[in-house]
Amino acid sequence: MAHTDPIADMLTRIRNAAERKQSTISFPASKLKLDVVRLLKEHRFIDSYEIAELDKKHTITVVLAMDGKRPVINGLERLSKPGQRSYVAVEELRKYRKKNHLTIISTSVGVMSTFQALQQKAGGELVCTVW
Repeated sequence: MAHTDPIADMLTRIRNAAERKQSTISFPASKLKLDVVRLLKEHRFIDSYEIAELDKKHTITVVLAMDGKRPVINGLERLSKPGQRSYVAVEELRKYRKKNHLTIISTSVGVMSTFQALQQKAGGELVCTVW
């Protein structure tokens, strides 16, 4: 089955696992998904991730970071959608920086947090916010 928005599918799987207090989830891999997962690990929203190949299809398995029995992730929101892309200039990045929130942006330099994008002075497409 083809997905029109694979990033939204990945975020929904993570959100559903967090709501059900599951610690492990798997989803099909892509470069963008891997970059998003890498940022989630850097900001301690997930404990670890692993890439596996099964029948020539790559899969990412994620272990969510837990605070006791509750996942650290309280919410996820997809900001840019295939039908309505959201782009932001460098000057507008500051309003997407909130305490305890991670906003991920896809720039020409790569996928990064808004803090990193401000340091690199690069705007781009808003991917998602995690809190």
